[in-house]
Amino acid sequence: MRRHRQTPLIITKVWRKALYSMDIGGMRHDYNNKKNLFLEEHIQKKEPFDLFQKWFEQVQRDPRTVEPNAVCLSTCTKDGIPSGRFVLLKGFNKDGFRFFTHYTSRKGQDLVRIEGDVEKLCFDVADTYFKSRPYQSQIGALCSDQSKPIFDRDVLAKKETELRATYKEGEVPRPPFWGGYLLKPHTIEFWQGQTDRIHDRIRFRFPKEGEPDGVLTKQGEDGWIYERLCP
Repeated sequence: MRRHRQTPLIITKVWRKALYSMDIGGMRHDYNNKKNLFLEEHIQKKEPFDLFQKWFEQVQRDPRTVEPNAVCLSTCTKDGIPSGRFVLLKGFNKDGFRFFTHYTSRKGQDLVRIEGDVEKLCFDVADTYFKSRPYQSQIGALCSDQSKPIFDRDVLAKKETELRATYKEGEVPRPPFWGGYLLKPHTIEFWQGQTDRIHDRIRFRFPKEGEPDGVLTKQGEDGWIYERLCP
């Protein structure tokens, strides 16, 4: 009997050892081949926003894509500690890229420390977008002091119930700590994977003194220059 009781424990240890030593280094995904390269001559307008729109529309039409506007937002604290999280892109034009969040969240706190790259949108824009959100999304934004610790989920559930009783559809006010940001880019990179791992990378950015040189850096449109990077 003792031997039988020990057997499951031995199996568990063996299974755990196999799990912890799992080798996933051989996982690969095929990308494009040499018949589908991303070359400079394929870019009709030599500025990044037109190309971004074309690529975005292509992804948007792909039925496999659940949220084509999901983006990874990375910021740093004043101490240089990085943080990355996903948000939903809510608009873009030549001025930059727009998204909305709680000003009190970590991403909101970090962003205001980046001078010249990110700025808050005016409250009129935030009000207009907030009114267009579904009722539940409005209630969710109002009941959450995002990223702050709470005792348990019941705290949020209770607050949600109170807010639903207070505000009907069309009556939910925009939280004063919730609004929009405009990311004004100075660098945009486009990446296309190749199965042979010789990937295509073309970067648009604003020029430094003496650029473009016509060799490694080329003159684009609307004040942009572009260059090809090693993969």
